[in-house]
Order: sequence, then structure tokens, then C-alpha cells
Amino acid sequence: MTDKAWLLITALGMSFLGNVFAWFHMNAQFKWAWGKEWWWVILGGIPVSYLFYYSTRFFYEYFGEYWAVRPVGFGMATIVFFIMTGLILHEMPNQRIVVSLILACVILYINLSVHIK
Repeated sequence: MTDKAWLLITALGMSFLGNVFAWFHMNAQFKWAWGKEWWWVILGGIPVSYLFYYSTRFFYEYFGEYWAVRPVGFGMATIVFFIMTGLILHEMPNQRIVVSLILACVILYINLSVHIK
């Protein structure tokens, strides 16, 4: 596997983890009391910021342009939100949201398939 491929895998992994942490950072307040505490609001943002900062940097290094970074980040965030909200809050999407999820998958496919060789 090439260094460039590892760059993409690392960026995707960090984006996935960043979105998981961001989900807990924003949505833990609806399930657990500790999610409403000031320390969680402040400290929870540190790993989120770190993971998003470096995933953005690595995506940019891989793609060589920022316009490819944003749609991939959007697609990852939408898919992770769907998974986490379903698993933890047991809230399933309606038809409108399902269409958005399909579009998020299409956005990821369009932006990644051109670059993966």
C-alpha cells in the first residue's frame, strides 16, 4: 500500500473517530447527566478538535484541494450521526432522512471513487 493510500485511510479513520466523539460531545446531554456538565462541554471538545484538524489536513494533502475535503467530511458526519443516533438513542430516520443518508453515501462515493486507484 502506498503512502498516499495510508494518508487517505488515516484521514478517513480520524474523520470517523472525530464524528463519533463529536456525537457524544453534542448528544450525550440527551441520554446521560454527565453530558450536561461543564467539564464535558470543555474537555470533550479537545479530542474532537484534534481529530478534525488532522483529518482535514490529511484529506487536503491527499486530494490537493479543499473542495474535495468538505463533501467527504459531510458524508462521513451524516453517516456516523445516523449510526450513533440509531444505536444509542434508538431513534430511526424517517423517509426524508433516509433520502439524505442515501445522498450522503452518493457524495462519498463520487468524491472518493475518482481518487482511489
